[in-house]
Amino acid sequence: MFTGIVECVGRIADLQREGSSIRFRVTSPLAEKLQTGQSLLHDGVCLTVERTGTDWHEVVAVNETLKRSTLGLKGAGSGINLERALSIQGLLEGHLVQGHVDTVARCLSIREDDGSWEITFGIPRKKFAPLVVPKGSVCIDGVSLTVCSCTSKKFSVVIVPYTYEHTTFQWLKEGGWVNVEFDVVGKYLKRFAEKYGRKRK
Repeated sequence: MFTGIVECVGRIADLQREGSSIRFRVTSPLAEKLQTGQSLLHDGVCLTVERTGTDWHEVVAVNETLKRSTLGLKGAGSGINLERALSIQGLLEGHLVQGHVDTVARCLSIREDDGSWEITFGIPRKKFAPLVVPKGSVCIDGVSLTVCSCTSKKFSVVIVPYTYEHTTFQWLKEGGWVNVEFDVVGKYLKRFAEKYGRKRK
């Protein structure tokens, strides 16, 4: 389990195809603190650390992960948001994030507003619209954010300077794609309502 509070931005130093999977080598200040077998969030995707070095670690993204996220679009030199799993003694400063990306979304617009940035994303499928609510939580590329406005087709978030400067949002462009994980509580409530919420006669 994660919180959506990014610890640092790593860099993809190398990537290699292994059948339908991709092995990523990522350099970051976190590398010396990592252990093999550890879960680590990469742009919102939970992956298992397989190898470590003094300033790098390696993970493998399987085909299913590549199809459901933007990891397959990454190249050498790309920045990537990193977060270690929440310890039981840790502070839950964002919201509960599983690292299970639900979909990808396109950035529709970026509007700078005197020191902050309002970013609007499209909702790719109608079924996801009920999971986005004003003042609710959403995880975008591994970053816990609050929805400031939404419609059935799009939603907006506001990025403060610290988040902008310490995550990959500083490189996001209009038309770019991001990983989205909706609030897990909302997903369970939606599923429950669909299955058991029929009106009684």
